[in-house]
Parts: sequence; C-alpha cells; structure tokens
Amino acid sequence: MEEFKALWAENIDAKVETTVRTFNKEDLPDGEVLIEVHYSSVNYKDGLAGTNPKSGVIRNYPMILGIDLSGVVVESLDPTFQAGDKVIVTGYGLGVSHFGGFSQYARVPAAWVVPLPEGLSLREAMIFGTAGYTAAESVDALEKQGIQPQMGNVLVTGASGGVGGMAIAMLKRLGYTVEAVSRKKADCTDYLKKGLGAEAVLHPDEVALEKKRPLAQQRWAAIVDPVGGPMLPELLAQLHYGGCLALSGNAGGIAFEATVLPFILRGVKLVGIDSVSHPYAERIKLWGRMASDLKPENLDLLVEQEITLEDLPVAFEKIMDGKMHGRTLVKVKQGI
Repeated sequence: MEEFKALWAENIDAKVETTVRTFNKEDLPDGEVLIEVHYSSVNYKDGLAGTNPKSGVIRNYPMILGIDLSGVVVESLDPTFQAGDKVIVTGYGLGVSHFGGFSQYARVPAAWVVPLPEGLSLREAMIFGTAGYTAAESVDALEKQGIQPQMGNVLVTGASGGVGGMAIAMLKRLGYTVEAVSRKKADCTDYLKKGLGAEAVLHPDEVALEKKRPLAQQRWAAIVDPVGGPMLPELLAQLHYGGCLALSGNAGGIAFEATVLPFILRGVKLVGIDSVSHPYAERIKLWGRMASDLKPENLDLLVEQEITLEDLPVAFEKIMDGKMHGRTLVKVKQGI
C-alpha cells in the first residue's frame, strides 16, 4: 500500500467541507491493527459530523469520517489478529476522535476490533453497521428486562430510519408483534409492513396524547426509541405495567420533561442504550447474535442504496433532511 483514498472533513468558516483525498499509510493514527476497509455505512451521526461543525460529534476537525467499518486485516502488532482476518469496528472513537471508516485503509487499537462472526459476510456486517448494532443492543436490553412476545406489542419509533427498521426486523424474527411509528407513514407503510414485518404503521400524531398526562391507557409492553425528544414522556405514559423503553437517540431533542409516576406507579423501566462504549465482551456476544437469531431473513431489503466515497456528501444531506429510509451501504473497496 502506497497511497489510498479517504473522505476528509474540515471546518472552514463554520461549515463542514468534505473532499475525497489521497493519503499515505504514515498519515494514519496509532493503533495495533491495520485494516483494508471493504464496507462502511451512513449513520445519523455521520450525517451530523459531515454537515454541522457545531453538532458536538467531532470536537476537533479535520477528520476522516465514518463511525463503522468492515474489512480485512493487513498488519497486526497484536497476536489476537493475523493478516487476512475478517473484522468489524464500530463505536469507540472511530470517525469521531480517531480517523474512521470512510477510508480505504484504517489503523485502530486492537481493543476495538471484533472478529467477523460465522454467518455474516463483510457486506452484511455493514448493512447492520452502527444502526444495526444499536438496534440489537436495544432488543437485547428488552429481553434482559424480561419482555417476552406474549406480553404484548412492541412499539418502534423512527421506524423508517436505520435503527428503527433494524429493530422491527429483529423483533419480528424473534416472534414479537411490532407497531411502527413513522412521519413517512404515507410513503413507507408497504416497506414497513410487507418488507420488515410490522403489524401496524402509525403516524406520530396517532401515538401522541390529546391531553398530556403522566399516566395514560396502557398500549405497549415495550418500546424501542431511537428518537427521544418531547414524545418520550408520552411514550412512557402508555407502557404496560412493568414495561420497558430502550432509548438510543436524540434526533428529536435532548430535553426530557417527565414525572416519576410511570416509574413508581407502574414499575416501568427506561434503559439507556450506548453503542459507543458498550463493553467488548458484550460486543462479541451481540455480533454473534446478529449473525444468528437476530439476523433478519430479509437483511438486503433494508439497503436503500449502495454508494462510494465520492457519493457521501450527498448522502449526508439526504439523511439530515429525513429523506433516507433503511440503510445506506458504502462500498469502499471496489471490485468485490
């Protein structure tokens, strides 16, 4: 490897400028494992990093973006990995404080690297990507809180997005009855019901309470919420007794104004989902499940588009404008 291409992001006059540039191996940051990247994906966090320097995702530009990758080990100073090993990297500082996955090569700490589990290809791993991992962690959290399919329906917000769509497909695979919430109900109903397996598709207005109150009709046994924002207290108010909400995002806003009543009168649980710093041992287990019982039979259906590094700036705008549904796969290595 002499030279390679990567997506370079700079903060110029309070605007993010992104260009595909040529780099050398020596330009990469420290780390024990050098990886030839085959695939990455576009996540909401990538969209923020690639369009809004004040988002807080990246504190110090310039940066090679991309918060996930799959590829093949080229060199390793750590005996855990050998040249030729197929691997996955998501979370930690990738594409945030450490050069990321929108690059033909990446060098990362060995502690971040997960071996590709049997049952997954490198391409499938990035159809999942960070969004799929977050969905899997959310579903796993509901199970750990004792939520079972026979206990009632599960609501998934942000259903047309990457995390929401993945969560629907995973829950369906496990036998849960799923209701999906999407502002794009008119456009996405067939995709969410016939494609991913949702029983019903609701507009947020059909979920919101006519009169805001801390306790309302008990509608769902559990909720997967990658959106957050002002609807969160209303969702908690409509959980079954002993229900659980797994919260993984803040696209709807970071404010949270609620009362203690759902927690102390109905015993509901609010579980935070952190896919960035999730313990390594748990990552290994969860990726194993994503290659087996959490792997949707229709995984390819979640791919809206497959793009190259050069297409990324347009993809960032699309995801930030709310015009992307499902997953956008980035094919970094050509000819595979």
